[in-house]
Amino acid sequence: MDNEVRATGLDPARERAIGDRGHTAHDSRTSDPRGRGSPFHPRSESAGMGTDLSGPTYAALDLGTNNCRLLVARATYDGFRVVDAFSRIIRLGEGITASGRLSEAAIARAIEALKICRDKMRNRGVTRMQLIATEACRSAVNGAEFLSQVREQVGIDLDVVDRESEALLAATGCTPLIDADANGAILFDIGGGSTELVRLGRLPVSDRGPPPPDMRGWISLPVGVVTLAERHGGIVVTSDIFEAMVAEVAGHIAPFIAAREPHDRERMHLLGTSGTVTTIAGVHLALRRYDRRRVDGAWMSDAEVTGIVDRLLAMNYDERAANACIGTERADLVLAGCAILEAIRRIFPCSRLRIADRGLREGMLVRMMRADRVWSEGASS
Repeated sequence: MDNEVRATGLDPARERAIGDRGHTAHDSRTSDPRGRGSPFHPRSESAGMGTDLSGPTYAALDLGTNNCRLLVARATYDGFRVVDAFSRIIRLGEGITASGRLSEAAIARAIEALKICRDKMRNRGVTRMQLIATEACRSAVNGAEFLSQVREQVGIDLDVVDRESEALLAATGCTPLIDADANGAILFDIGGGSTELVRLGRLPVSDRGPPPPDMRGWISLPVGVVTLAERHGGIVVTSDIFEAMVAEVAGHIAPFIAAREPHDRERMHLLGTSGTVTTIAGVHLALRRYDRRRVDGAWMSDAEVTGIVDRLLAMNYDERAANACIGTERADLVLAGCAILEAIRRIFPCSRLRIADRGLREGMLVRMMRADRVWSEGASS
């Protein structure tokens, strides 16, 4: 799996195609999807904030190497309001590094989670949706067979997106978190089977609805927390093992370094989305239980990130598993994620990191709504 890298923005035709890729209900045997909070002001149904615009109920589903996630949402004047959500660690890519295949146990976990998502979409009356699968389905030799199984047993069609689309969706979902006073950000999305890096320009101005991303370059690395942990080990991670993981990731970033624009440590910041960075933020904030409202949009200094990574490295597996923000589901993966983060930080040193508990799903929702012109001048409100 070679790295995919672009030094400039996306081809306009590609941009339009990705934006129009959302399915309507009659395109699939599933009749519902929907999503979550406004990119500017994430909102839940119970919050009762904002006025919904007329139009369909939307759903965005992301079946990744490690997680299955769903958002169901309705458009509002300045973004969208989440009316239902689902997230479960399923480890679809477990063992794929050695076998090249999705295992029967992993497929069963994915099917179970997807049935829950299907029922949520139906119950919410979703009529416009985008349902995607990423690296595990891209790379597995039985990926197409799995997609047919999902179609037959769950009744939904998953679209396996390429890495460029994945980078664009992450950028779309996270762009509103760029500091308005910064010259841009280095966005990274650490997944289970791949990691996307995007060089973003300044926060664009948007009169209505979330701003579109200004992508200056991107790369997709063929390493994620699952693949890295399976190669190097995730239970016992010594400093030597950790440095070996950092070195492997750094080698994959080399093509992006040559293509990047001048890097301004003080005028730019890192912008991270993934379970790795939200876990680090939760540990930093000493949360007794995970709280998205405190994590999404939080800032950490370079020294604070270093302190948490060092602290996690000093823990054994049982201590990581006992932490409320890590748990047994992430205890064997979190240090692989930290190694990916460390490689990025060393190559793109910035004094600040902003945490995003948002990404592909929010990006899908925004792009479907933008394609439907829900925020166009004169749209009903």
